[in-house]
Amino acid sequence: MASQLGRSPSTVSREIRRNGGCDTYRATQADQNAWSRLRRPKKCKLAINPELAQVVEMKLRLDWSPEQIAGWLKRQSLGDEQNQVSHETIYRSLFVQARGVLKKELQLLLRSKRTIRRSKQSSLKRGGLGGIPGAISIRDRPASVEDRAIPGHWEGDLIEGSSGSCIATLVERHSRYVMLAKLENKKTDTVMSALINQAKRLPNELYKSLTWDRGIEMKGHQRFTLETDIQIYFCDPYSPWQRGSNENTNRLLRQYLQKWSNLSNHSQQELDEVARKLNERPRKTLGYETPADRFERCVATTH
Repeated sequence: MASQLGRSPSTVSREIRRNGGCDTYRATQADQNAWSRLRRPKKCKLAINPELAQVVEMKLRLDWSPEQIAGWLKRQSLGDEQNQVSHETIYRSLFVQARGVLKKELQLLLRSKRTIRRSKQSSLKRGGLGGIPGAISIRDRPASVEDRAIPGHWEGDLIEGSSGSCIATLVERHSRYVMLAKLENKKTDTVMSALINQAKRLPNELYKSLTWDRGIEMKGHQRFTLETDIQIYFCDPYSPWQRGSNENTNRLLRQYLQKWSNLSNHSQQELDEVARKLNERPRKTLGYETPADRFERCVATTH
């Protein structure tokens, strides 16, 4: 049948199965069923499952993304499709089917803060590059650093706000664990002191290398290496993808640390709380495990 109809055998099998099976399949009734299924508007899954919609709303209020919610539900409800929902359905419930499904105010809890969906835009930072004396290129980074299976290798950068304010961000490549450091300014001595203090908070086994871009704030990198015994590797100019984990994390941080805000208004305690929120979110790249859980396992293995 599939060959004569020019369809896949699985398509024919599904059609027969959903309309009574081989013994009771009737073409007329199957055709009526098909037209009924096509009728619009159809209620989305969250509209017919208020308990599931309540769970989705609760997780949105915890700053989880629709994709994180969908992945978490899939892990929590293995084999129970009634209590699973795709991230696309959540987005549609927010932007298309908001009436009576998910409150429109929940749109403001999404990281983009947009009221319409747009494609992701990216930009390359073009300023602040300069000569770094004694810099070791990322091309000379050992192969073991490239392998994310080995914990202890970090990526770092500065995110900037208004009035020259900035914050240092650090991301561990294996677990995507985040640490934030408050900076009074972006002078090299200030940045190096903050990075040294952060490094001393961790066991040596969990801080083996750091990869950074060629910003002039890193001119004092040799002091950092001397005091911590941690080697810094520098990316090629205009190559943010070489610190992919850090670039992605900085984008996530903008939910809390907006570009137009004065970042110096945030205390170190507040920054630690922001980092905690990110570290306790499930991540798709980790199979919806949280960075905190994975990092804690790394800490446990060092003792």
